[in-house]
Amino acid sequence: QLQLVESGGGLVQSGGSLRLSCTASGFTLNYYAISWFRQAPGKERERVSCLSSTSGNTDYADSVKGRFTLSGDNDKRTVKLQMNKLKPEDTAVYSCAAGRGGDAACRMPSTWYDVWGQGTQVTVSS
Repeated sequence: QLQLVESGGGLVQSGGSLRLSCTASGFTLNYYAISWFRQAPGKERERVSCLSSTSGNTDYADSVKGRFTLSGDNDKRTVKLQMNKLKPEDTAVYSCAAGRGGDAACRMPSTWYDVWGQGTQVTVSS
């Protein structure tokens, strides 16, 4: 069974940092694109970052560029989203998702991804 397990969410003050992890179970992330999505109450889900495991390329939403960094571990099972200079507007449920494909997969909508984590809450207080 293919699963993604997230960890690392929590409560942090504005300007603080958190690191989210997404670990694959039952498969490796080779040949997958891994995206982090977030959804705040009353808002649509948005992609914040994506990593193409085939090329190593990463992509970021404009709202997080320069503050968030996505990287993959050498074990090919874990990706980590380092979030710095957090703002209250970053408050949301963050979920990682994997879909088989290269760089183009990072432009696919959330409905295209077929393996999802359970989500982790990130709350940034002002």
